[in-house]
Amino acid sequence: MSITGIDAGSHTGPHPFDVDTRTHKGGDGQRSATVSDRWTVLTGNPNGGYLLAMAVNALREDIGRPIPLVASGFFLRPASPGPATLATEVVREGRRTATGQVHLAQGGKEVVRATATFGDLGADTVTHTAAAAPDLPPPETCEDPLAGLDMSALTMLNQVEYRTPKRPGWMDGAPEGRTEWEFWMRLAGRDADVAALPMLVDAGPPVVLDLGEAGSSTVELTVHVRARPAPGWLACRAVTRHVSGGFHEEDFEIWDSTRTLVAQSRQFAILA
Repeated sequence: MSITGIDAGSHTGPHPFDVDTRTHKGGDGQRSATVSDRWTVLTGNPNGGYLLAMAVNALREDIGRPIPLVASGFFLRPASPGPATLATEVVREGRRTATGQVHLAQGGKEVVRATATFGDLGADTVTHTAAAAPDLPPPETCEDPLAGLDMSALTMLNQVEYRTPKRPGWMDGAPEGRTEWEFWMRLAGRDADVAALPMLVDAGPPVVLDLGEAGSSTVELTVHVRARPAPGWLACRAVTRHVSGGFHEEDFEIWDSTRTLVAQSRQFAILA
């Protein structure tokens, strides 16, 4: 069983992520969607990465390229579960890439403005990395960090599973002052793909919680998709190096079960 009571291998039918990021094109060229209440965070608002994934999915359908190589979203106001409209624009179609933008609005007010460049990931190219995947024990030997905690207000935790070698101190009311966290993560009931990566880079708790902060809200999030993820658990690394003026950045890496970097991101966030 998962930390949320969902068996990762037992899900039948369309996965909630696929259902909840669908958009429908209308006669006016705009797309409609429903922002789901299955991806909320402590504030009761939907997670920013989930909203970015929905926006990128809408743009991908209009552009017709398979991979969102890079996507950036600005979060203009909190979203709420309920109807939304998405206006997409293809800015440029090139030989190898295509770029577009999308405006996600609710109640006539823009909530997210995103841009993305799409293309494909070539197989016959030079590969070099100066970094390494997180050195974690196998997920089967790690602990469920949310065991015994009442996190019912965070409905997103019904969709994402986590495993850690050691539960972070902030979860037990004893922050340790560490702003780097390495852990395992996966969608419950579905292997990750490139469509899920813009959501997953924002699915971990902000590491500033280990400084005793109450939380943070994303102002801007940029994600780079580096490879198609292999099935299985994802090794994640989240790091914050600078906290000042009521803001912080967070860098996030996702490595798949073959120790391949599949996504990296940076977000700028405001402290709660």
